[in-house]
Amino acid sequence: MAVPIPSRQLFIDGEWREPILKKRIPIINPATQEIIGDIPAASAEDVEIAVEAARRAFSKPDYWASTSGSCRAKFLRAIADKILERKIELAKLEVVDSGKPIDEAISDMDAVAGCFKYYAELAEALDAKKKIPISIPMDTFNSHVLKEPIGVVALITPWNYPLLMAAWKVAPALAAGCTAILKPSELASVTCLELAEVCRDVALPPGVLNILTGLGPEAGAPLASHPRVDKIAFTGSTATGIKIMTAAAQMIKPVSLELGGKSPILVFEDVDLDNAIEWTLYGCFPNNGQICSATSRLLVHESIAAKFLDELVGWSKSIKISDPLEEGCRLGAIVSEGQYYEISSEVAVEYKKILNFISTAKSEGATILYGGVRPQHLKKGFFIEPTIITDVSTSMQIWREEVFGPVLCVKTFATEEEAIELANDTHYGLGAAVLSKDLGRCERLSKVLQAGVVWVNCSQPCFDQAPWGGIKRSGIGRELGEWGLENYLTVKQVTEYTSDKKWGWYSPP
Repeated sequence: MAVPIPSRQLFIDGEWREPILKKRIPIINPATQEIIGDIPAASAEDVEIAVEAARRAFSKPDYWASTSGSCRAKFLRAIADKILERKIELAKLEVVDSGKPIDEAISDMDAVAGCFKYYAELAEALDAKKKIPISIPMDTFNSHVLKEPIGVVALITPWNYPLLMAAWKVAPALAAGCTAILKPSELASVTCLELAEVCRDVALPPGVLNILTGLGPEAGAPLASHPRVDKIAFTGSTATGIKIMTAAAQMIKPVSLELGGKSPILVFEDVDLDNAIEWTLYGCFPNNGQICSATSRLLVHESIAAKFLDELVGWSKSIKISDPLEEGCRLGAIVSEGQYYEISSEVAVEYKKILNFISTAKSEGATILYGGVRPQHLKKGFFIEPTIITDVSTSMQIWREEVFGPVLCVKTFATEEEAIELANDTHYGLGAAVLSKDLGRCERLSKVLQAGVVWVNCSQPCFDQAPWGGIKRSGIGRELGEWGLENYLTVKQVTEYTSDKKWGWYSPP
């Protein structure tokens, strides 16, 4: 059964608004390669209108920024409830828009609602933390700190978890009292536009959240460089992150960046084989392998490598690859073939890009142990079998660069020291996983692995309460948890002289 796509406009100042240039972008279902609808394409003129709406909403007395955290929390909870009410509908929209399996999309909607509920709690707690006394060594002064919303924020989000990545930014920004302009990726914007409809349903005050869909150069770039935007939060490629950071630097504007990754998973000789194999698969192949934190570099101890890889291939063959709307699908379609949508100066060619990575690895001498091709039973759609690549050297492109697809490359190691050296030999530092029954070893490695997130005897679990982000070229700052809220707050020191005595530094004339 076809999933109907709502026809939406840009969401500005609480209303649907047609783009100034009246342009629209086609939506292509990755599983069928068919055009199923379209989205509005914002331009610099629309960005200007949206920023001014957010600025008015932020500056207006007795409005969003100055209301209590408990008041803002009511709206966040109402948004969460509406998401859950529409969970299955939203999940299906995300499937046909992005190609992810339906079970994952349903789980994502639960996570979206959970994120809004979590930040509702933090918004309420913020009321008690807005004015924090500071202990100082002079009794003639009182000092305190005010935590205030940073202002108008630009939230630029990716296509791999469209609504969830939006929630990770929108929920804490609104909890803090900021007003926002959300710019989702043009490759998967449908559920973000439905978030606008949810905001209308719960009567979120106009201008608090504005949502612009469109291409990078036409909408994203003007938003990132706008002088009346106070902060930029971006999730996406490292290349685009550099451009956003460069634009922000011209105005000394704060940024938080969650960028690419090439994360390792270290499998030692003492593991339970079945558990380790499942976590290895789960670390790389969910969401069709399109995960920034994917543990796509497998380092396995040489003494178990042959048996481990043999069984890993067996498990990979059992992964159900199908129309992502089918029950039990575990590998859907890559988000796009390469519609040549411009994103800044980059080109989104996801399906062809992944196939080129695999082809290059083979030409450089690597072995495609399994997969790497279109499944024979699927004649249409941007599908790739889960792919395992061995005989990889550390200089190969497949080992060093982010593929963003269901591709796992493998190396063996002999010692713990060698495993650490191989794991840390990367420009990235988002995630890392270590699998071993030796908990002392796991603790040692969790300290020396260069990553913002380290998983022990698992890979990829993520919780609203725990910080998320990377080091090196994987980004700046942390999302989720209290750290995510702090992204959207600024700290002001207020110090009062309380003595009746004159200060006495200067003598009167």
